[in-house]
Amino acid sequence: MTLSVILTTYNRPEALRKVLDALNYQTMPADDVLVADDGSTPETRRMIVDLTAELKYPVTHVWHEDLGFRAAEIRNKALHKSSGDYIVLLDGDCIPARHFIEDHLRMAEKGYFIQGKRVLVSRRLSPGFSPDDAFSIKKLFKYGLTGGISNSHHIIRLPFLPAHISNSMNGIKTCNMGFHRQDIFAVNGFNQDFVGWGREDSELAVRFYKYGLKRKTHSFMAICFHLWHQENDRTRLPINDDILEKAITSKTYQCANGLTNVQSPSPRP
Repeated sequence: MTLSVILTTYNRPEALRKVLDALNYQTMPADDVLVADDGSTPETRRMIVDLTAELKYPVTHVWHEDLGFRAAEIRNKALHKSSGDYIVLLDGDCIPARHFIEDHLRMAEKGYFIQGKRVLVSRRLSPGFSPDDAFSIKKLFKYGLTGGISNSHHIIRLPFLPAHISNSMNGIKTCNMGFHRQDIFAVNGFNQDFVGWGREDSELAVRFYKYGLKRKTHSFMAICFHLWHQENDRTRLPINDDILEKAITSKTYQCANGLTNVQSPSPRP
C-alpha cells in the first residue's frame, strides 16, 4: 500500500525543514510528500527547492495565494496532487517520531481512520528542538523530567498494545491523522466553507463517522512532536462552530464545498 504525507504550512520554513528532515530518516519511507502551503512568502519555496536534492522521497509544493487561513482548501488541493492509497496528514511544525510512517501503515485498516497523538514541545525548547531530539529516547526522558515537553508518556513506543476503537470527538486533530484515500474522496474531502482557524478537523471526523468509519487511537504509536507557536486568530470560531453544528445535524456524510470544488493551485511565487 502506497502512502502520501500532506504537510500543512504557513510561513514557518525553519520548522518545516525539521519535519522534512525527520521524514527523510523514517524506518519506512513515504511514497511522496506534499507541502500544502496556505500562502507562504517565497522563503518557504526556496527552502524546499534547496533541500530537495537531500530528500529520499519526492516532494511537491502545492501553494495558493494568502487570503487568510484556508487550511481546508489547500489540503484538498494537495489531496488531488497526492498519489498514495493511504494519506497521512501532518502539520509543518509537527516533527514525526522515527517510526511514524511505519506505525501509521501498521495500524491502517479498512473501516477506520487513525487519530495520532502529539507531544507538545515547550516555547523554551522549540527553537532548538530537532529530529535528533525526536529520535532519542534518552533526550526525550530528560526533556520530560525538566518540563521541556508535555504529554511525555507518549514517547515510549509500545506497538504490542492494542489500539483504542471509538467514535469519540475528543482530541480530534488533523495535525496527525491517517485515512484511506477512497474514504476521504467518498466524503468529498475537507469542507472549504471553513475559513479561519477552528473546527475543520472535527467536522471531517463527524462526516467520517456518518460514512461508517470508526476511529483508531494508540497512545504509544504514530507520535509527533508539536513545536510551540503563538495561538491562531480565533475571530471566525463562532461561524465555524455553526458549520460544525450543521454537519452534526445533517443526514449526509458529504460536504457540498469540498474536493469536487477545488480550483487549480495558483502559480508559486
